[in-house]
Amino acid sequence: MAHFNVEPVQQFAHTNAAIRRPREVAFFSFDEDHKFRLDDSSLRYYYPPNLAGGGIDLSKGFESFRQFDGSKDGHLEGLLDAIVAHEQEKNGKLETEIITWRGMMTKIMTVPYANLDDWEMNATLFEGTIFIEENHQKALASRSQQFSPSANRGRNNMPSQELMTFWGYKFETLCLLPAPWSETSREYIETREEQVVSNYAQYCSIVRTGFGKTKIVIGGEVDAVMAFKPANKTTPADWVELKTSAEVTNDREHTKFERKLLKFWAQSFLLGVPKIIVGYRTQQGMLRRLEEFDTQAIPETVQRRGKRLWDGQICINFASSFLEWLKATITTNGVWRIQRRTKEPVIRVFKVEETGTGQILSQHFLSWRAQLREQGSNNEIPIATEVVDANVELGDAVEVAADHPPEAK
Repeated sequence: MAHFNVEPVQQFAHTNAAIRRPREVAFFSFDEDHKFRLDDSSLRYYYPPNLAGGGIDLSKGFESFRQFDGSKDGHLEGLLDAIVAHEQEKNGKLETEIITWRGMMTKIMTVPYANLDDWEMNATLFEGTIFIEENHQKALASRSQQFSPSANRGRNNMPSQELMTFWGYKFETLCLLPAPWSETSREYIETREEQVVSNYAQYCSIVRTGFGKTKIVIGGEVDAVMAFKPANKTTPADWVELKTSAEVTNDREHTKFERKLLKFWAQSFLLGVPKIIVGYRTQQGMLRRLEEFDTQAIPETVQRRGKRLWDGQICINFASSFLEWLKATITTNGVWRIQRRTKEPVIRVFKVEETGTGQILSQHFLSWRAQLREQGSNNEIPIATEVVDANVELGDAVEVAADHPPEAK
Protein backbone atom coordinates (compact mmCIF):
# COMPACT_ATOMS: atom_id res chain seq x y z
CA MET A 1 0.00 0.00 0.00
CA ALA A 2 1.33 3.42 -1.00
CA HIS A 3 0.65 6.68 0.87
CA PHE A 4 0.67 10.28 -0.30
CA ASN A 5 1.10 12.79 2.53
CA VAL A 6 -1.46 15.59 2.50
CA GLU A 7 -0.13 17.37 5.56
CA PRO A 8 1.41 19.75 6.23
CA VAL A 9 -0.55 21.62 3.58
CA GLN A 10 2.06 24.38 3.44
CA GLN A 11 4.47 21.98 1.74
CA PHE A 12 2.51 22.77 -1.45
CA ALA A 13 2.82 26.54 -1.06
CA HIS A 14 6.31 27.02 -2.44
CA THR A 15 5.90 26.03 -6.10
CA ASN A 16 3.87 27.35 -9.00
CA ALA A 17 2.71 24.38 -11.04
CA ALA A 18 2.02 25.21 -14.68
CA ILE A 19 -1.44 24.42 -15.99
CA ARG A 20 -2.92 24.02 -19.46
CA ARG A 21 -5.99 26.01 -20.36
CA PRO A 22 -9.04 23.72 -20.61
CA ARG A 23 -10.09 23.28 -24.24
CA GLU A 24 -13.19 21.40 -25.30
CA VAL A 25 -12.35 18.50 -27.61
CA ALA A 26 -15.70 16.69 -27.57
CA PHE A 27 -19.17 16.81 -26.03
CA PHE A 28 -22.29 14.72 -25.65
CA SER A 29 -25.76 14.87 -24.16
CA PHE A 30 -27.98 12.76 -21.97
CA ASP A 31 -31.57 13.30 -23.13
CA GLU A 32 -34.76 13.41 -21.05
CA ASP A 33 -34.65 9.62 -20.79
CA HIS A 34 -30.97 9.87 -19.80
CA LYS A 35 -29.97 8.19 -23.05
CA PHE A 36 -26.56 9.00 -24.54
CA ARG A 37 -26.60 11.25 -27.60
CA LEU A 38 -23.52 12.34 -29.50
CA ASP A 39 -24.76 15.91 -29.93
CA ASP A 40 -25.48 19.12 -28.02
CA SER A 41 -29.26 18.61 -27.84
CA SER A 42 -29.27 19.06 -24.05
CA LEU A 43 -27.31 22.31 -24.13
CA ARG A 44 -29.19 24.99 -22.20
CA TYR A 45 -29.04 28.79 -22.30
CA TYR A 46 -28.94 31.11 -19.31
CA TYR A 47 -31.64 33.71 -18.78
CA PRO A 48 -32.29 34.87 -15.21
CA PRO A 49 -35.71 34.59 -13.57
CA ASN A 50 -37.73 37.61 -12.55
CA LEU A 51 -37.41 38.11 -8.79
CA ALA A 52 -39.22 41.45 -8.69
CA GLY A 53 -42.20 39.98 -6.83
CA GLY A 54 -40.19 39.32 -3.68
CA GLY A 55 -38.77 35.94 -4.56
CA ILE A 56 -39.69 32.49 -5.86
CA ASP A 57 -40.58 29.42 -3.82
CA LEU A 58 -37.97 26.77 -4.69
CA SER A 59 -40.11 24.05 -3.09
CA LYS A 60 -42.88 24.44 -5.66
CA GLY A 61 -43.19 21.28 -7.78
CA PHE A 62 -41.28 19.01 -5.39
CA GLU A 63 -44.02 16.37 -5.55
CA SER A 64 -43.63 16.05 -9.35
CA PHE A 65 -39.80 16.00 -9.42
CA ARG A 66 -38.44 13.64 -12.13
CA GLN A 67 -35.36 12.47 -10.27
CA PHE A 68 -32.88 10.26 -12.07
CA ASP A 69 -32.12 6.99 -10.29
CA GLY A 70 -28.37 7.08 -9.78
CA SER A 71 -28.16 3.66 -8.16
CA LYS A 72 -26.79 2.05 -11.33
CA ASP A 73 -23.04 2.40 -11.83
CA GLY A 74 -22.44 4.21 -15.12
CA HIS A 75 -18.65 3.96 -14.77
CA LEU A 76 -16.97 6.10 -17.47
CA GLU A 77 -19.29 4.90 -20.22
CA GLY A 78 -20.63 8.19 -21.64
CA LEU A 79 -17.21 9.80 -21.45
CA LEU A 80 -15.55 6.86 -23.20
CA ASP A 81 -18.23 6.66 -25.90
CA ALA A 82 -17.60 10.30 -26.78
CA ILE A 83 -13.83 9.76 -26.77
CA VAL A 84 -14.23 6.80 -29.14
CA ALA A 85 -16.22 8.99 -31.55
CA HIS A 86 -13.54 11.69 -31.33
CA GLU A 87 -10.74 9.19 -31.98
CA GLN A 88 -12.63 7.67 -34.91
CA GLU A 89 -13.03 11.12 -36.44
CA LYS A 90 -9.31 11.89 -35.99
CA ASN A 91 -8.19 8.31 -36.76
CA GLY A 92 -5.91 8.16 -33.75
CA LYS A 93 -5.62 7.74 -30.00
CA LEU A 94 -6.13 10.69 -27.69
CA GLU A 95 -2.76 11.55 -26.17
CA THR A 96 -3.26 11.95 -22.43
CA GLU A 97 -2.09 10.46 -19.16
CA ILE A 98 -5.32 10.59 -17.14
CA ILE A 99 -8.99 10.33 -18.12
CA THR A 100 -11.70 10.93 -15.53
CA TRP A 101 -14.88 12.77 -14.63
CA ARG A 102 -14.65 16.34 -13.37
CA GLY A 103 -16.11 15.24 -10.02
CA MET A 104 -13.07 13.08 -9.31
CA MET A 105 -10.63 15.88 -10.08
CA THR A 106 -12.65 18.25 -7.89
CA LYS A 107 -12.24 15.87 -4.95
CA ILE A 108 -8.51 15.58 -5.57
CA MET A 109 -7.96 19.28 -6.08
CA THR A 110 -9.74 20.29 -2.86
CA VAL A 111 -8.13 17.68 -0.57
CA PRO A 112 -5.91 20.21 1.28
CA TYR A 113 -9.00 21.99 2.66
CA ALA A 114 -11.55 19.15 2.78
CA ASN A 115 -10.50 17.31 5.92
CA LEU A 116 -13.98 15.87 6.45
CA ASP A 117 -14.20 14.29 2.99
CA ASP A 118 -14.39 10.50 2.82
CA TRP A 119 -14.22 8.95 -0.65
CA GLU A 120 -12.87 6.15 -2.80
CA MET A 121 -11.99 5.92 -6.48
CA ASN A 122 -11.10 3.03 -8.76
CA ALA A 123 -8.29 3.32 -11.29
CA THR A 124 -6.72 1.23 -14.01
CA LEU A 125 -3.72 1.68 -16.30
CA PHE A 126 -4.42 0.95 -19.97
CA GLU A 127 -2.19 1.79 -22.93
CA GLY A 128 -0.26 4.34 -20.91
CA THR A 129 -3.31 6.19 -19.56
CA ILE A 130 -4.73 6.02 -16.03
CA PHE A 131 -8.54 5.90 -16.06
CA ILE A 132 -10.17 6.99 -12.80
CA GLU A 133 -13.79 6.54 -11.73
CA GLU A 134 -15.75 6.86 -8.52
CA ASN A 135 -16.07 3.74 -6.37
CA HIS A 136 -19.83 3.54 -6.81
CA GLN A 137 -20.58 1.31 -3.82
CA LYS A 138 -18.78 3.67 -1.46
CA ALA A 139 -20.59 6.66 -2.98
CA LEU A 140 -23.99 4.96 -2.59
CA ALA A 141 -23.26 4.13 1.04
CA SER A 142 -22.23 7.73 1.76
CA ARG A 143 -25.30 9.12 0.02
CA SER A 144 -27.59 6.70 1.87
CA GLN A 145 -26.13 7.88 5.16
CA GLN A 146 -26.49 11.54 4.16
CA PHE A 147 -30.17 11.10 3.31
CA SER A 148 -31.06 8.76 6.20
CA PRO A 149 -33.68 9.85 8.78
CA SER A 150 -30.99 9.90 11.47
CA ALA A 151 -28.97 12.42 9.45
CA ASN A 152 -31.95 14.79 9.48
CA ARG A 153 -32.64 14.36 13.18
CA GLY A 154 -31.96 17.35 15.38
CA ARG A 155 -32.05 19.83 12.48
CA ASN A 156 -34.57 22.10 14.26
CA ASN A 157 -37.33 21.57 11.69
CA MET A 158 -34.97 22.33 8.83
CA PRO A 159 -35.95 21.02 5.37
CA SER A 160 -34.93 17.48 4.45
CA GLN A 161 -31.85 16.71 2.36
CA GLU A 162 -34.17 15.54 -0.43
CA LEU A 163 -35.98 18.88 -0.52
CA MET A 164 -32.75 20.88 -0.46
CA THR A 165 -31.44 18.75 -3.32
CA PHE A 166 -34.59 19.62 -5.25
CA TRP A 167 -34.02 23.33 -4.63
CA GLY A 168 -30.81 23.17 -6.64
CA TYR A 169 -32.52 21.61 -9.65
CA LYS A 170 -35.49 23.97 -9.33
CA PHE A 171 -33.08 26.90 -9.49
CA GLU A 172 -31.62 25.50 -12.71
CA THR A 173 -35.10 25.16 -14.22
CA LEU A 174 -35.85 28.79 -13.35
CA CYS A 175 -32.63 30.00 -15.01
CA LEU A 176 -32.43 27.92 -18.19
CA LEU A 177 -33.90 28.01 -21.68
CA PRO A 178 -33.90 25.17 -24.26
CA ALA A 179 -32.81 27.60 -27.01
CA PRO A 180 -31.24 31.06 -27.19
CA TRP A 181 -33.41 33.85 -25.79
CA SER A 182 -34.21 35.20 -29.26
CA GLU A 183 -35.62 31.81 -30.26
CA THR A 184 -37.62 31.17 -27.08
CA SER A 185 -41.23 32.25 -26.64
CA ARG A 186 -42.17 34.79 -24.01
CA GLU A 187 -44.69 32.30 -22.67
CA TYR A 188 -41.97 29.73 -21.97
CA ILE A 189 -39.74 32.30 -20.28
CA GLU A 190 -42.53 33.53 -18.03
CA THR A 191 -43.82 30.06 -17.07
CA ARG A 192 -40.55 28.40 -16.07
CA GLU A 193 -41.76 28.42 -12.47
CA GLU A 194 -44.47 25.95 -13.54
CA GLN A 195 -42.16 23.59 -15.45
CA VAL A 196 -41.72 20.03 -14.19
CA VAL A 197 -38.24 19.78 -12.68
CA SER A 198 -36.08 16.96 -14.07
CA ASN A 199 -32.41 16.06 -13.71
CA TYR A 200 -32.35 13.45 -16.49
CA ALA A 201 -30.98 15.66 -19.27
CA GLN A 202 -27.37 16.90 -19.20
CA TYR A 203 -24.90 18.52 -21.56
CA CYS A 204 -21.40 17.20 -20.91
CA SER A 205 -18.21 18.88 -22.07
CA ILE A 206 -14.92 16.99 -22.49
CA VAL A 207 -11.81 19.11 -22.16
CA ARG A 208 -8.06 18.64 -22.41
CA THR A 209 -6.11 20.30 -19.66
CA GLY A 210 -3.12 19.60 -17.46
CA PHE A 211 -1.47 20.14 -14.09
CA GLY A 212 2.30 20.46 -14.10
CA LYS A 213 3.67 17.71 -16.35
CA THR A 214 0.45 15.66 -16.29
CA LYS A 215 -1.89 15.74 -19.28
CA ILE A 216 -5.54 15.19 -18.40
CA VAL A 217 -8.86 14.70 -20.18
CA ILE A 218 -11.88 15.55 -18.03
CA GLY A 219 -15.59 15.19 -18.71
CA GLY A 220 -18.28 17.01 -16.78
CA GLU A 221 -21.74 18.51 -16.92
CA VAL A 222 -22.07 22.16 -17.93
CA ASP A 223 -25.24 23.90 -16.75
CA ALA A 224 -25.57 26.48 -19.51
CA VAL A 225 -23.99 28.91 -21.92
CA MET A 226 -24.52 32.65 -21.49
CA ALA A 227 -25.73 33.52 -25.01
CA PHE A 228 -24.57 30.97 -27.58
CA LYS A 229 -21.85 28.40 -28.11
CA PRO A 230 -19.25 29.61 -30.62
CA ALA A 231 -19.07 27.61 -33.83
CA ASN A 232 -15.29 28.06 -33.82
CA LYS A 233 -13.92 25.36 -31.49
CA THR A 234 -10.88 27.47 -30.63
CA THR A 235 -13.10 30.21 -29.16
CA PRO A 236 -13.87 29.58 -25.47
CA ALA A 237 -17.56 29.32 -24.68
CA ASP A 238 -19.11 31.65 -22.13
CA TRP A 239 -20.20 28.78 -19.88
CA VAL A 240 -22.24 29.31 -16.72
CA GLU A 241 -22.33 27.22 -13.54
CA LEU A 242 -25.44 27.54 -11.35
CA LYS A 243 -25.34 27.16 -7.57
CA THR A 244 -27.68 27.81 -4.65
CA SER A 245 -26.72 28.85 -1.15
CA ALA A 246 -28.37 30.06 2.02
CA GLU A 247 -28.40 33.82 2.50
CA VAL A 248 -25.28 35.08 4.24
CA THR A 249 -26.63 36.93 7.27
CA ASN A 250 -23.94 36.50 9.93
CA ASP A 251 -20.30 35.64 10.47
CA ARG A 252 -20.97 31.91 10.76
CA GLU A 253 -22.82 31.87 7.43
CA HIS A 254 -19.99 33.85 5.84
CA THR A 255 -17.50 31.19 6.92
CA LYS A 256 -19.69 28.42 5.50
CA PHE A 257 -20.09 30.27 2.21
CA GLU A 258 -16.36 30.88 1.85
CA ARG A 259 -15.81 27.14 2.25
CA LYS A 260 -18.46 26.45 -0.38
CA LEU A 261 -16.67 28.80 -2.75
CA LEU A 262 -13.72 26.40 -2.78
CA LYS A 263 -15.63 23.68 -4.62
CA PHE A 264 -17.66 26.18 -6.61
CA TRP A 265 -14.35 27.53 -7.92
CA ALA A 266 -12.64 24.16 -8.41
CA GLN A 267 -15.55 22.68 -10.38
CA SER A 268 -15.71 25.62 -12.76
CA PHE A 269 -11.94 26.06 -12.99
CA LEU A 270 -11.46 22.47 -14.17
CA LEU A 271 -13.77 22.79 -17.18
CA GLY A 272 -12.92 26.39 -18.00
CA VAL A 273 -16.29 27.79 -16.90
CA PRO A 274 -15.79 31.56 -16.50
CA LYS A 275 -18.97 32.50 -14.60
CA ILE A 276 -20.79 31.16 -11.55
CA ILE A 277 -24.30 32.38 -10.75
CA VAL A 278 -25.29 31.90 -7.11
CA GLY A 279 -28.95 32.01 -6.12
CA TYR A 280 -29.37 33.02 -2.48
CA ARG A 281 -32.32 31.49 -0.65
CA THR A 282 -33.91 31.71 2.76
CA GLN A 283 -33.85 28.78 5.19
CA GLN A 284 -37.39 28.03 3.98
CA GLY A 285 -36.34 27.86 0.33
CA MET A 286 -37.42 31.25 -1.01
CA LEU A 287 -35.08 32.44 -3.78
CA ARG A 288 -34.29 36.08 -3.01
CA ARG A 289 -31.44 37.30 -5.19
CA LEU A 290 -28.70 36.33 -7.65
CA GLU A 291 -25.00 37.11 -7.64
CA GLU A 292 -22.51 36.58 -10.46
CA PHE A 293 -18.93 35.51 -9.71
CA ASP A 294 -15.99 35.51 -12.09
CA THR A 295 -14.33 32.14 -11.57
CA GLN A 296 -10.84 33.55 -12.06
CA ALA A 297 -11.36 36.17 -9.34
CA ILE A 298 -12.67 33.92 -6.56
CA PRO A 299 -9.31 32.80 -5.06
CA GLU A 300 -8.02 36.37 -4.94
CA THR A 301 -11.29 37.55 -3.38
CA VAL A 302 -11.00 34.92 -0.65
CA GLN A 303 -7.43 36.00 0.08
CA ARG A 304 -8.05 39.76 0.05
CA ARG A 305 -11.55 40.16 1.45
CA GLY A 306 -12.39 36.81 3.01
CA LYS A 307 -11.04 34.86 5.96
CA ARG A 308 -8.36 33.13 3.90
CA LEU A 309 -9.83 29.71 4.64
CA TRP A 310 -8.25 28.28 1.49
CA ASP A 311 -5.64 29.06 -1.14
CA GLY A 312 -6.30 28.26 -4.79
CA GLN A 313 -2.60 28.12 -5.62
CA ILE A 314 -2.05 25.43 -2.99
CA CYS A 315 -4.92 23.42 -4.52
CA ILE A 316 -3.28 23.61 -7.95
CA ASN A 317 0.15 22.70 -6.61
CA PHE A 318 -1.28 19.82 -4.59
CA ALA A 319 -3.11 18.38 -7.60
CA SER A 320 0.05 18.61 -9.70
CA SER A 321 2.17 16.86 -7.05
CA PHE A 322 -0.40 14.16 -6.36
CA LEU A 323 -0.91 13.31 -10.04
CA GLU A 324 2.85 13.03 -10.57
CA TRP A 325 3.03 10.66 -7.61
CA LEU A 326 0.01 8.70 -8.85
CA LYS A 327 1.64 8.14 -12.25
CA ALA A 328 4.73 6.79 -10.50
CA THR A 329 2.58 4.53 -8.28
CA ILE A 330 0.10 3.02 -10.76
CA THR A 331 2.56 1.44 -13.18
CA THR A 332 1.03 -2.01 -13.76
CA ASN A 333 -2.34 -3.19 -14.97
CA GLY A 334 -5.14 -4.43 -12.74
CA VAL A 335 -7.59 -2.37 -10.67
CA TRP A 336 -6.37 0.08 -8.04
CA ARG A 337 -8.16 1.84 -5.20
CA ILE A 338 -7.54 5.51 -4.35
CA GLN A 339 -8.80 6.14 -0.83
CA ARG A 340 -9.31 9.23 1.31
CA ARG A 341 -10.59 8.88 4.87
CA THR A 342 -12.05 11.62 7.08
CA LYS A 343 -9.40 13.56 9.01
CA GLU A 344 -6.57 11.29 7.89
CA PRO A 345 -3.40 13.08 6.67
CA VAL A 346 -2.78 10.72 3.74
CA ILE A 347 -4.31 9.39 0.53
CA ARG A 348 -3.88 5.64 0.16
CA VAL A 349 -3.43 3.77 -3.13
CA PHE A 350 -3.48 -0.01 -3.31
CA LYS A 351 -4.29 -2.75 -5.80
CA VAL A 352 -7.61 -4.62 -5.46
CA GLU A 353 -7.46 -6.75 -8.65
CA GLU A 354 -4.20 -8.06 -10.07
CA THR A 355 -5.24 -8.19 -13.73
CA GLY A 356 -7.70 -6.67 -16.16
CA THR A 357 -9.50 -3.35 -15.99
CA GLY A 358 -12.51 -4.37 -13.91
CA GLN A 359 -15.59 -2.63 -15.30
CA ILE A 360 -13.89 0.75 -15.51
CA LEU A 361 -13.46 0.52 -19.30
CA SER A 362 -16.47 -0.28 -21.47
CA GLN A 363 -16.42 -3.10 -23.99
CA HIS A 364 -17.12 -0.58 -26.72
CA PHE A 365 -13.98 1.36 -25.81
CA LEU A 366 -11.83 -1.78 -25.50
CA SER A 367 -13.05 -3.05 -28.89
CA TRP A 368 -12.25 0.27 -30.55
CA ARG A 369 -8.73 0.36 -29.12
CA ALA A 370 -8.21 -3.25 -30.24
CA GLN A 371 -9.28 -2.21 -33.73
CA LEU A 372 -6.74 0.62 -33.68
CA ARG A 373 -4.00 -1.82 -32.73
CA GLU A 374 -5.01 -4.23 -35.48
CA GLN A 375 -4.83 -1.39 -37.98
CA GLY A 376 -1.32 -0.70 -36.76
CA SER A 377 -2.23 2.92 -36.13
CA ASN A 378 0.33 4.76 -34.04
CA ASN A 379 -1.33 8.12 -34.55
CA GLU A 380 -1.85 10.12 -31.39
CA ILE A 381 -4.07 13.18 -31.16
CA PRO A 382 -1.80 15.69 -29.39
CA ILE A 383 -2.97 17.55 -26.33
CA ALA A 384 -3.08 21.34 -26.43
CA THR A 385 0.34 22.75 -25.64
CA GLU A 386 -0.67 26.22 -24.48
CA VAL A 387 0.61 26.59 -20.94
CA VAL A 388 -0.13 29.42 -18.54
CA ASP A 389 1.54 30.45 -15.33
CA ALA A 390 -0.02 28.73 -12.37
CA ASN A 391 -1.35 31.78 -10.60
CA VAL A 392 -5.06 31.49 -9.97
CA GLU A 393 -6.14 34.29 -12.32
CA LEU A 394 -6.98 31.79 -15.00
CA GLY A 395 -10.00 33.25 -16.74
CA ASP A 396 -7.81 33.59 -19.82
CA ALA A 397 -7.18 30.02 -19.55
CA VAL A 398 -17.16 23.23 -4.56
CA GLU A 399 -17.94 21.67 0.37
CA VAL A 400 -20.67 21.37 -2.32
CA ALA A 401 -23.80 23.22 -1.30
CA ALA A 402 -26.17 20.96 0.58
CA ASP A 403 -28.86 22.10 -1.86
CA HIS A 404 -27.12 20.18 -4.64
CA PRO A 405 -25.67 16.66 -4.27
CA PRO A 406 -21.91 16.24 -4.69
CA GLU A 407 -21.12 15.82 -8.35
CA ALA A 408 -19.89 12.35 -9.19
CA LYS A 409 -19.62 13.06 -12.86
